[in-house]
Amino acid sequence: MTIPPITAMTIPLQVVLIIASLVTLVYVVIKIRRAQFQIADAVFWVFFFLLMFTLGVFPRIGTFFSRMFGFEAAINFVLVSIVFVLLMKVFLQSFQISQLESKIRSLSQRIALDKHENEKQEKTINAGLQKNEVPAGENEQADEQENGK
Repeated sequence: MTIPPITAMTIPLQVVLIIASLVTLVYVVIKIRRAQFQIADAVFWVFFFLLMFTLGVFPRIGTFFSRMFGFEAAINFVLVSIVFVLLMKVFLQSFQISQLESKIRSLSQRIALDKHENEKQEKTINAGLQKNEVPAGENEQADEQENGK
């Protein structure tokens, strides 16, 4: 049984990988400098685009791994790798979103309970103040009685 030759990446594909990775890398760096991107997320994307750039500049890396994993064409390996990495990123972000939604729900409930407790305390304080208040007319009568005695 002979192993079929692996189709190497074409020059136009290499150029597309290089240009797309550089343009996107520059965009991510600009977003980081403007503080519009979290560093942890940016690190992932920088490494991802450096990997794409490396595969564009050194197509034999893609050919090597294509042979190793049994792909017929290097581009198939590159595309499957990209899809796999992005699916993993989506899965991790879904997990993070789920955790954040849980925290938001918990904080919303805590805020609602605190607000309810504050309202209850304010009613208690207001009720106590109203009991201790003496109507305006009674204060004058009490003063006159004390002064007259």
